[in-house]
Amino acid sequence: MTQSPETIAEPTEILATITATGPRRVFGIATLASLGGLLLYLGLSTSPAFLWQLFLVVMGVLVLLLAEKTRRATEQHIQLTRAGLASSSGEIIASLEDIAAIKRGMFDLKPSNGFTVILKRPRSRRWLPGLWWAMGRRVGIGGVTPGSQAKSAAQILDALLAEQGAVDL
Repeated sequence: MTQSPETIAEPTEILATITATGPRRVFGIATLASLGGLLLYLGLSTSPAFLWQLFLVVMGVLVLLLAEKTRRATEQHIQLTRAGLASSSGEIIASLEDIAAIKRGMFDLKPSNGFTVILKRPRSRRWLPGLWWAMGRRVGIGGVTPGSQAKSAAQILDALLAEQGAVDL
């Protein structure tokens, strides 16, 4: 059975978008910033042993840096096309040919409100906090993103993989 040309999507057509919503983004960044500020306050205002004080200050600075990295990362969004998953900056997260499976069950290792993509080959480590991460053959999509967007993107990705499997046979 062949499809008419108007039902076949172009490789650059965006099938789904996963983006960090304003309230989730603000809550995540504010939580990290509050934790960083609290750690700095405790490290600078109390006088436990010097090493504990240094530890608290260093951890506070690191958490504040993480809050800033999360702020910058969640300005981007993830796009699903027939070619695969990519960030709005143009970085390819996972090409469709390289995806082996999608894990989105309750007990699967996945980000909050998201899903995990299992790749056929390992890729370089990468982490955009609150949006996606990659380690080895696993790519986690989600974090401060709405679960509805991730669920629909995972369902479309499942359909694309099933379609690709039918074509490969």
